[in-house]
Amino acid sequence: MLDGSKNLINNTCRQDLGGFAMSNYKIETKCVQGGYTPKNGEPREIPIIQSTTFKYDTSEDMGKLFDLEASGYFYTRLQNPTNDHVAAKICDMEGGTAAMLTSSGQAASFYSVFNIASCGDHVVCSSAIYGGTYNLFAVTMKRMGINFTFVSPDCSDEELEAAFRPETKAVFGETIANPALTVLDIERFANAAHAHGVPLIIDNTFATPVNCRPFEWGADIVTHSTTKYMDGHGAAVGGCIVDSGKFDWTKYPDKFPGLCTPDDSYHGVTYTERFGLEGAYITKATAQLMRDFGSIQAPQNAFLLNLGLESLHVRMKRHCENGLAVAEFLANDDRISWVTYPGLKGDKYYDLAQKYMPNGTCGVVSFGVKGGRAAAEKFMKGLKLAAIETHVADARSCCLHPANATHRQMNDDELAAAGISPDLIRFSCGIENKDDLIADIKQALDNI
Repeated sequence: MLDGSKNLINNTCRQDLGGFAMSNYKIETKCVQGGYTPKNGEPREIPIIQSTTFKYDTSEDMGKLFDLEASGYFYTRLQNPTNDHVAAKICDMEGGTAAMLTSSGQAASFYSVFNIASCGDHVVCSSAIYGGTYNLFAVTMKRMGINFTFVSPDCSDEELEAAFRPETKAVFGETIANPALTVLDIERFANAAHAHGVPLIIDNTFATPVNCRPFEWGADIVTHSTTKYMDGHGAAVGGCIVDSGKFDWTKYPDKFPGLCTPDDSYHGVTYTERFGLEGAYITKATAQLMRDFGSIQAPQNAFLLNLGLESLHVRMKRHCENGLAVAEFLANDDRISWVTYPGLKGDKYYDLAQKYMPNGTCGVVSFGVKGGRAAAEKFMKGLKLAAIETHVADARSCCLHPANATHRQMNDDELAAAGISPDLIRFSCGIENKDDLIADIKQALDNI
C-alpha cells in the first residue's frame, strides 16, 4: 500500500526523479521509471525482498507499527517493499493517491467492493463485465449478503436511476468490458453514483492507464487484473487497486462507517481521521482486508509485473494497431456475421471510445462466425498461430470461445445480458506482425 500522505510505510506514490515529481512526466516515462528511484549505491532495478518477516530491535518499535503510528514493515502478508514500489508506479500512472497490489484481479475486484460494503448492502453494476467478476458478485458475494443490481451499460438515465437503493454503497463497471467490448460512459455513471453519494469503481484492465485514466472522468476507485496487459507476458497473476483520493467519505459517515468510525479490530483507528481522504480507503483495505484474507501478491510476481510495466506504453500501441487491422479484415469477410471492436469506425461504441480513449482502445476483437456455435468451435480448432487459452491481453495472440470457457457458468439469458452470444469468439491480438495474424485467421476460416 502506497499513498501520498502519512501511511503505514510513510512513502509517496509520486517518486522524485532529478528533483522533479514523477507525476510531472508523461505516461511513457512513468511506465519506465515510476515508483522507484534508487539512491546513491542502491540497486538500479527494484529489489526483490523475498522475506516473510522484518526484524526490529524492541517490542515497542514493532508495537508502533501495529498501532499505525510508525513507518515500516512487519509481515509480508500485509505489505512488502517490492510490492509497494510497483503499486506506487501504477498509482502514479493512474493519477491516484494510494494503491495496493493483490494476488489476482479477482482479489482486487472483491476487496474494492468489500472494503465499503457488507451484509445487507447493495451495489449497482454494469451487466457487461468479465464472467468471473459476474460470478463473484452475483453468486459468492450474494451469499455474503451483498446484493447487486446489474444494469446494461447502455441503459437509459431512468433505468440507471431506478437501480439505486438506500443501501447502495458503490457503482461498478469496466472501461472496456471483457469480452463484450462495450465501452462504459464513465462520466455518466460517475455522475449517477455521486448523485447518490457513492463512489464509482472502474476495472481499467483492458484500456490500461496508457489509453484511459478513469479518474479524469469522475471515477473514484480503479482496479486492474495486472495479469493482462500490465504483465503482458503470461508470467505472473496479480491485481491492483488505486484510489483517486477524491471521494469524500466523511460527507456520508452513516453510509461508510468502516472508514468514518473507529475500527475496533485495529486499536480504534478512524481511517479518515488518521490518513485523510488520500489514504483512508487503501489503508483500511491493507490493515483490515489484507490482514484477514491475505491475498497478497508475491514479491517475485511484483518484480515480473514491473518488467512488464516498463514496456506497457510500447506494447499497447502495437496491440491497438493489430486489433484494428484484424477488426477491419473481419468486417470485410462475408464469412463473419458480426464484429465488435470499439476502435473500428461504425462500431456501436466508436464515439465513446474516441471520447475516453482517443489514442487507442485495446488489442481484443470479438466477432461471430456464420454458422453459430458449431462454426465457432471449428474455427478455433483451425488456428495455428493464435493459441486457445483462458487468457487475454498478452504479447502472444490467443483466442477463446467464452460461452464454452470463462462464461460457461451463465445461462443463455445471463449470457445475453453480459453481451455474450454462443458464437462469440474473443481474439486477443498480441504484438506479432499483423499480416501473420490475419493470415492465421483467414486459413482457419478457410477450413470451416
